[in-house]
Amino acid sequence: MKLNLQKPLVIFDLETTGLDIVKERVIQLSYIKIYPDGREVRGDELINPEKAIPVEIEQLTGITNDDVKDKPTFKQLAAKLSEVFAGSDIAGFNSNHFDVPLLAEEFLRAGIDFDFSKSRLIDVQTIFHRMERRNLAAAYKFYCGRKMEEDFEAHRADQDTEATYRVLMGELDKYAPGANEDPEKVLPNDMQALADFSKLNDNVDFAGRIVWAEVNGQRTEVFNFGKYKGKAVADVLRLDPGYYGWIIGGDFTYNTKQVLTRIRLREAQK
Repeated sequence: MKLNLQKPLVIFDLETTGLDIVKERVIQLSYIKIYPDGREVRGDELINPEKAIPVEIEQLTGITNDDVKDKPTFKQLAAKLSEVFAGSDIAGFNSNHFDVPLLAEEFLRAGIDFDFSKSRLIDVQTIFHRMERRNLAAAYKFYCGRKMEEDFEAHRADQDTEATYRVLMGELDKYAPGANEDPEKVLPNDMQALADFSKLNDNVDFAGRIVWAEVNGQRTEVFNFGKYKGKAVADVLRLDPGYYGWIIGGDFTYNTKQVLTRIRLREAQK
């Protein structure tokens, strides 16, 4: 099946120094960029995280400190990578929960204000979990008919990216209209529909500190934590302007601070 694309789709995967979105860094980024005409461009970068890779991560990924010590930093690659992702929809496996938020942090640390809101975010894991509820290895066996260890090395971004691409294609084949009798298991070959289906929470920022909600009959941004949980962000910024400074100076993700600043500037212009 050929992907039904109106603009390019970038499927990507990260290997990182750990799982903390604020503190950890990328050590490998791999992507496949698929264009509407079917053309595919692949890229794979080992990245110097400017911090030590923990032993357990070296054992998990096979990527050592020696492997990355002479590689470019993310900041050195940021402009090039932003061009890869610009104007594209974005897909990955567990990407809406981890890879995209961490990538957003890396871009912001590098001084690049990449606007992910312009991309439809398609999480192949979410689609899989909502349809079958298993992990990437099980997804690969289920949709591709083979074991991942037969075709790939485990825990390498380039390998997982290729497997994710094949799983996405398998999902679209299996859940194509008319492919099965269960009306609840129909998945259109459409990037907007896939992005909507991938969304578990209606987050404004990737960390879910600010979410969309109905307030007085209008859809607006509200805080999803702390003393102002459930309160409209615009109202809080107006009534307690010091709360903005507390968040900006606190241990929140760069993306949360970025989103909050955009709301503050928007409200100031009204």
